Amino acid sequence: MTVGESDSTAADVPWTTLDREGLVDAYQRVVDPILRADGFDPGTHKPTHDWLRDHDFGTLVYALRTYHDLTFGEFWTDDLGRNETDTGHAWATDDERTVDALDSFLDSRRTRKGLADSSLDTLRYRLDRYVQAYAAANGHTDLVSPVARDGDVPVHEAVDECWAAFDHLHSELGSGRTKRRIHGVVSNWYDHLVRRRWARANPASGLDEEFDWRADADSDPPHLAAEQVRVLYETAADDRERLLVLALCAWGLRSGEVARLHRSNVVLDGDGVAHLRFERRKNGPGQVSLLYGVSHVERRLAALADEDDWAGYLFPSPRADRDHVGRWTVWNWFTDLADRADIEQVAGESPVPQMGRRFWYDAYSSALEQVAAGIEDVAAEQGSSSPAVVLQNYLSEERVRTLRRDHMRERLASAFDGVA
Repeated sequence: MTVGESDSTAADVPWTTLDREGLVDAYQRVVDPILRADGFDPGTHKPTHDWLRDHDFGTLVYALRTYHDLTFGEFWTDDLGRNETDTGHAWATDDERTVDALDSFLDSRRTRKGLADSSLDTLRYRLDRYVQAYAAANGHTDLVSPVARDGDVPVHEAVDECWAAFDHLHSELGSGRTKRRIHGVVSNWYDHLVRRRWARANPASGLDEEFDWRADADSDPPHLAAEQVRVLYETAADDRERLLVLALCAWGLRSGEVARLHRSNVVLDGDGVAHLRFERRKNGPGQVSLLYGVSHVERRLAALADEDDWAGYLFPSPRADRDHVGRWTVWNWFTDLADRADIEQVAGESPVPQMGRRFWYDAYSSALEQVAAGIEDVAAEQGSSSPAVVLQNYLSEERVRTLRRDHMRERLASAFDGVA
């Protein structure tokens, strides 16, 4: 669904009924002219959440989050295909004191704890969700003044505002795991402000005892079953779709890693088993064995090598201004394939790419357990009470990797047996 020429104001646009293409069309027709009128270049200026709310575009942000699982920043970058001239992050607040406090926390995590950019992005996302909830619950985005050491706001009022924000998150988010993770980051942020003497108290302290998040968080998130993975692979219409299933389910990559997969990650002619190699990765092994799908990779590389101006990515973008597709393109490819494969739900939830990675991770975890169980006799002979000691001190890294590969191949066989 797209928006017609007559739609000229925020109120005219049915944001919650639009698909991704319609949202892009509506943004270009309605938001861009207002940005220009305010003196901004729409191509390089990403509006803040405060600007969007002030111009009655709050429903756009709501529609992106609720119906498309997108932040506005992801939509602006991946769907609109735009880049800021200023690489600084735009928080969901224009309050300078609050922005300084948020940036201070991330800078501390970067310089003192050495967190990678991907980990910092995760912290930034969770803090921003809290800022958005705080604004929705309290009507303002000054998060520092209520807790400031030089402020005159009673502590109980600061606590009330913080808890109101989490009440909003509690009603908005279905996953207890997500709420607990947001709370953990927010509580750490307030603790940081207390240590820096910017705040006199942490209003988020003890909040996890008020909500029943723990039971939700202890349950495993849903993952695809082997037979569902097999159906996805058999439904795939071409090499690109088959490679997509392999990347998610046989190699355990995230959507973003699939989108950015480059020929430099692929090692086909080294010693041992072909594998993917990552210099930096948020978590998970830095080397992933290609137990299935080597021939698919070889064909893909050979086909793309003949294309002009190929930048080396296995999933190149058709757009001239981008070298590879975005992770939301991967998301759309997967959900379209799942729809054609008649996989409507997985454990009561709509199928998403993460469920493919979880299938792989379940197999990976099981393989590690089987390796440990298989050397219990060796541990006993060495007089050790733990197989982990044998793994660390008596087996070479290559031997452990070989054992893990053997068990992984067995675990993945029900989905990929016969795939070269």
